[in-house]
Amino acid sequence: LADGWIRDAVDPADRSKAGYLGSERDGGYAQFCAIPARNVYPVESDLTDVELASFPCSWATAEHMLTRPALVAGETVVVTGASGGVGSALVQLAKLRGARVVAVTSAAKFADVSACGADVCVDRASADLADAVVEAAGGTVDVLADVVGGTDFAPLLDVVRRGGRYTTAGAIAGPIVDLDLRTLYLNDLELYGCTVYEPAVFEALVGYIQRGEVRPVVAATWPLTEFREAQEAFVAKAHTGAMVITID
Repeated sequence: LADGWIRDAVDPADRSKAGYLGSERDGGYAQFCAIPARNVYPVESDLTDVELASFPCSWATAEHMLTRPALVAGETVVVTGASGGVGSALVQLAKLRGARVVAVTSAAKFADVSACGADVCVDRASADLADAVVEAAGGTVDVLADVVGGTDFAPLLDVVRRGGRYTTAGAIAGPIVDLDLRTLYLNDLELYGCTVYEPAVFEALVGYIQRGEVRPVVAATWPLTEFREAQEAFVAKAHTGAMVITID
């Protein structure tokens, strides 16, 4: 399994010099590419190559999102976009930590997201989403793990308890949000942006896989020659879990 964050050879701790394979570094869809040996992790698992391929991006992102705010057993976390690749991973990884998971998704996907381990699901189309989340959670929550952003950002931030944490690695509903700074400082909130993680994050993920503690949800596979169709299906958001591109 390959950690996609290619770090500087001389100063690997400098995250400003890191580039992601398939983004800042070419080779994401190549049959073969050369990466540093330290990025490669041997894995013994009964998972298929397709299932394993879904881990490095979405699952490492999710692990990073829960590592930074230090989610622990007994806490309650709200996961937005819970049916997506990162969202479904967040649900599983939060449950693995012993947290209670309130998942925000479409009503049509409640069964799929519940199968990932969500304790309760909330319809993202609720007339008052914040009130629906508070009712489902039984009060305010410890952590909001958000990959959606958009117009729901401000009302959902009000759902986080005093001293709680907000963690994000995506903004699929829009990156420009309204933030009342008083919500931030009067409630002593901690905000975490998650992109370049420490190697320990990926190492932890490999450990979960080796011990059989997690299993990815692969919605569909597409050959590289049908990448356009795969992207259209991805944008339609009718799937649950990850979509994997295969190379013949």
